[in-house]
Amino acid sequence: MVQDLFGRLWYPWGIKSEESSMSRWWVLHVDMDQFLAAVEVRRHPELRGLPVVVGGSGDPSQARQVVATASYEAREFGVHSGMPLKAAWKRCPDAVFLPSDPATYEAASTEVMDTLREFPVIVEVWGWDECFVGATSDDPWGLAADLRKAVLERTGLSCSIGIGDNKVRAKLATGFGKRDSGTGAGVYQLTAANWAEVMDHRPVRELWGIGSRMSQNLNELGLHTVADLAAADLDVLRKRFGPKMGTWYLALGRGLGDTEVTDVPREPVSRSREVTFGEDLTERAEIEEKIRLMAMELTRDVVAEGRRVQRVHVKVRFTSFYTPIKSRKLPEVTEDPEVVAAAALAVLAKFELRRPVRLLGVRVEFAASP
Repeated sequence: MVQDLFGRLWYPWGIKSEESSMSRWWVLHVDMDQFLAAVEVRRHPELRGLPVVVGGSGDPSQARQVVATASYEAREFGVHSGMPLKAAWKRCPDAVFLPSDPATYEAASTEVMDTLREFPVIVEVWGWDECFVGATSDDPWGLAADLRKAVLERTGLSCSIGIGDNKVRAKLATGFGKRDSGTGAGVYQLTAANWAEVMDHRPVRELWGIGSRMSQNLNELGLHTVADLAAADLDVLRKRFGPKMGTWYLALGRGLGDTEVTDVPREPVSRSREVTFGEDLTERAEIEEKIRLMAMELTRDVVAEGRRVQRVHVKVRFTSFYTPIKSRKLPEVTEDPEVVAAAALAVLAKFELRRPVRLLGVRVEFAASP
């Protein structure tokens, strides 16, 4: 740590701004580094430093299996999450391929979250490998460093932490601190003070929650950068995306977001089921039967948990990997599997099934508790 001519304190990973010296509410986003691969290396130390790929059965010769996580060494060969295992093997034939082991990852995640809870913070779990941490502090950088140190010492696993004044900025900040982001620092701060400097020139695709399709939609409106989106006409956005989502996209471009962090488990709002088939489906009758059975089984499961269904979504992935999703709101909430299955088939009828299908999925949204 050194002091520059303007009296600012410079840390190896960036600037500790004047904001950090004030005791206030901070949101930190904790993201485990190469989590699944790191857990595997922890129990197989001989793999340290080698390219490791985790996914499916761990056999890249089998069809229709994808990479869940790749170690940093494997990523240097272009291997990434979501890539077919066969493609990963072609890019990195010397990689160690391992099957996914959910029970082990769940246990490792519990270790991490329990370690974080030992601090005077609120931990909101978002998955095996990430969570938001809320804390009142006059030194969020010091807190982040303490959290990282404790996790590493207790579990042997490393994490990156984003510091923000809300969840949106904290989540994005984590990406800048990741090893594969080019900084390798582990901690980064993104707040209202440096939002414009850091984000304005970046494409909208880099914002949290904006995928390739939405990025294209925004580009069609002439909104290419974060600055463009921040300055967009709200009426234009609402007309294109609806009043709720249009308002949300404008707020996202300005880095606005939720500041609440809660340790109350999130109530699920939907449940889904999808299947990737070993052989492509080409007959409509067979596709319809698969959807009908999936919808009925899924409905029975959620009804057994006391849920009621109000909307049905159907996903179809063709062999080209084009994956449209369509949905329908039910006339009234139901617990009847036959009703949900009929609605799913009605949604499926909206698809043009002219190409072979490799994956089908059904998702049901829950009605609010009575």
